[in-house]
Amino acid sequence: MPEIQTDLLRWIVAAPLLGVVLNIAAALGNRAKLARLVGPASVIVAFGLALVAVLRLAAEPAGAALVDDVYGWIEAGPLAVNLAFRVDALTAMMLLIITGIGSLIHIYALGYMDHEPDVARFFAYMNLFVASMLVLVLADSLALLFVGWEGVGACSYLLIGFWYAERANADAGQKAMIANRVGDAAFLIGMFILFWGMNALHLPSLKLSAINAAAPLLASAMPWLPTLVCLLLLVGATGKSAQIPLYVWLPDAMAGPTPVSALIHVATMVTAGVYMIARLSFLYAQAPVAMDVVALVGASTCLFAATIALVQDDLKKVLAYSTVSQIGYMVLGVGVGAFSAGLFHLLTHALFKALLFLAAGAVMHAMHGEIRMSKLGGLGAKMPITSKVFLVGSLAIAGVPGFSGFFSKDMVLEAAFAGGHRVAWLLGLMGAACTAFYIFRAYFLTFRTEVRAEPEKMAHLHEMPPVMTVPLMILALGAVAIGWLGLPGGFLWGNVLGEWLAPVLARAPGHHAHLSAATLLGLMGLATTAALAGIALAWVFYVRSPALAGRLAARSGAAYRLLWNKYWIDEIYDGLFVRSYAAWSRFAWRVVDTTIVDGLVNGVGQSVTLLAGLWRRVQSGDLQHYALATLAGAVTLVGGAWALTAGF
Repeated sequence: MPEIQTDLLRWIVAAPLLGVVLNIAAALGNRAKLARLVGPASVIVAFGLALVAVLRLAAEPAGAALVDDVYGWIEAGPLAVNLAFRVDALTAMMLLIITGIGSLIHIYALGYMDHEPDVARFFAYMNLFVASMLVLVLADSLALLFVGWEGVGACSYLLIGFWYAERANADAGQKAMIANRVGDAAFLIGMFILFWGMNALHLPSLKLSAINAAAPLLASAMPWLPTLVCLLLLVGATGKSAQIPLYVWLPDAMAGPTPVSALIHVATMVTAGVYMIARLSFLYAQAPVAMDVVALVGASTCLFAATIALVQDDLKKVLAYSTVSQIGYMVLGVGVGAFSAGLFHLLTHALFKALLFLAAGAVMHAMHGEIRMSKLGGLGAKMPITSKVFLVGSLAIAGVPGFSGFFSKDMVLEAAFAGGHRVAWLLGLMGAACTAFYIFRAYFLTFRTEVRAEPEKMAHLHEMPPVMTVPLMILALGAVAIGWLGLPGGFLWGNVLGEWLAPVLARAPGHHAHLSAATLLGLMGLATTAALAGIALAWVFYVRSPALAGRLAARSGAAYRLLWNKYWIDEIYDGLFVRSYAAWSRFAWRVVDTTIVDGLVNGVGQSVTLLAGLWRRVQSGDLQHYALATLAGAVTLVGGAWALTAGF
């Protein structure tokens, strides 16, 4: 594949990093206006530079890449890693998502954080978040990718706990950090084993292109290695992309400001795991067992999280569990070898989920922090723009024909069915029905049912200013239009995105059996029926006969409590890990540290003190005592000598 050298790529990362520096200066100088200018502007500049890079790449032959070698970074024995950036078709898509949607979120934040006194710190963190994700996707090596990987983790901690004065917010940030440290440890071990294998083949490199090129050799020489490495990297992906079992941090991430939630869920952190698997698609293609595990994790998470979202009352929590579920579709896609389908859903999800989160943030902002759907209702009359764009996002995520989620979700489900993953396909189909139900439950309860909010909050309710509504309208347009980039082959212009990504993605062995037109239409019809059934059921329960939902919840009893309490996973983790770790820590403190370690150390000191006390009594400084001791010693010696000579 041709590589074109350029100095452009480093400036895409430098723009938000410069924003970080200027925002820190604004914070130190208490210059909020500077922060409000620099924060969004730095990401908009990065978007402009990214657009230039993508257009330049598009002018090159298929499979080409732009490369920017900045400097030599690591030299240790056989390992040499440059700090280098690379843009190919996959990176180009990610760049536009991160900087494009990131710019809209930053602009929206100007209105949302209008009364925030610490706005400079907020934009410094947001700019650093974007810069870290740019490093992750632009990285030419797995080592540099891991730097960005850790960067987004650190920024999530800072932003989730942004309002750290409240203990719950600080705890949520710590939870995100700890859950991701588990995944990151597995990622590091996988990277070390991978380099060991590469070095054994006399290819000591961590360049992503070199790893993908050497994947068949690794599988041939050490068949176990690709499977082990891919499984370890998958554990890292479950942390960043919030999949079973490390998804637990993401719902609590709602503690941060809404623009933070949107940035985490659509343009940065949770897409990192999916991107990493797709970036190493040639390695994963050599590990069919690992691919099956990836598909199972994605399908299971898809349905599992969707069922939790069915009954939650907090609007942002519904969207959070929705993200966990939708990322499951992406992981399912890459797990069945349909890498472009998984990435297509990543793209469509970025638009409609950003739209939903920012619309929910507008509701929260207008209602002075109230986000419980049981305390909302009837907001559509006074917030018509927010209501309409939320409806567009709901239609897209539900998979209604013509909207973006319809195209991408169907593509993933069809790939799972065609690849023989029938159980995963069924789980995904059930997840689609749940998705349509919970998102329209949220829409109806928030915007279309009777008003349940406090009168004083409704009295001053109004639509948000243009700085917040214009980004919503742009995202709504994208949530409709972007899906048309992935049409079935042979229909109109076909799968434009899939053709764009094809040169940089592997085709897993056996992927895919070609489905007949009748089968494709049948699968599409099933998915559409599931979506429409979910919407209809939500309408019956929450619009036509609202009392039905309450009666059903009362009759279901244990099942409802199971979903309401989120399967008690947090409590289980607390008992298995948190409490056991705390108990071990107390044991280590009281027994190991205090009794054994301190006992030994203190015992030595006490022994020395005792011995010193004995010697002090002997060395008294009294001449009479010394004379008496000398006499006693002389008598003892003489007596002993006499006894020996006398034969005793």
